[in-house]
Amino acid sequence: MKIDEFISNLPSEVISGQDITIADSVFRNLFKFSNLSSKDVFYYIGFGNNNKSLEIAKEEFMVRKVIGIDDNEKFVTNAKNQIKDSHGIEILKTSIEALNLSEASILFFWFNDLILIDKLKQKIEKEMKIGSRIVTILSPPGLMLPSKVDYPFIMCKKPFTYASELKQQVKAIYGNSCIDFTASWVLSEKYIKKLETPTQYSRFINILLSMTIWINAWNNGVACEKEIPPPVESYIGILRTFFNIDLTEMLKK
Repeated sequence: MKIDEFISNLPSEVISGQDITIADSVFRNLFKFSNLSSKDVFYYIGFGNNNKSLEIAKEEFMVRKVIGIDDNEKFVTNAKNQIKDSHGIEILKTSIEALNLSEASILFFWFNDLILIDKLKQKIEKEMKIGSRIVTILSPPGLMLPSKVDYPFIMCKKPFTYASELKQQVKAIYGNSCIDFTASWVLSEKYIKKLETPTQYSRFINILLSMTIWINAWNNGVACEKEIPPPVESYIGILRTFFNIDLTEMLKK
């Protein structure tokens, strides 16, 4: 299984940035990680409620051109209404199939629809120039190996290299070829910190995300443990008892 398939089984409400508003500082940190500069033509696919990020890329990082893409009419209309001075920023309502990526030097997307990711990966390989970058959250597309990682921020640079198996990709991203309970907890904490999750939700998201990370690792043969560890059983019980979320059906023997 590829790492993006692995990630696609995580709760969509905690890994998609489209339907929520992300803090401006998160995008600033992401753009610094991406080495965004005046030489770049920046594409953001699925910007959702985060049209402010397009202005930050243009005004603060001085990119040559910004293209915001979304297939949702509401998001596109809101962006066009809210971005007062659109010089150097273009808002497009279009599908991935109709999108031309030949001008993009850096592409950012943050969704986990495997069908869309596969279509996008094909276009990236075909249309983007050598030296261009793609930046994602949590995982690169397919078995692509990262050129730079500051988890959960991940960058891949063309020409892309690919892992032969999931363990190789997991090691390139997480630093180890398997994920134990402690690692799943630490990865979840890093996600919460980098995405500046509100404090009142952080404990719940930490438990939910760390458990689903570990369960996916277990199901796909990249968990370090040979047996389900007691902390995993305890937190699964907490989620079931106090939040009415039952993750036991996700566990494969």
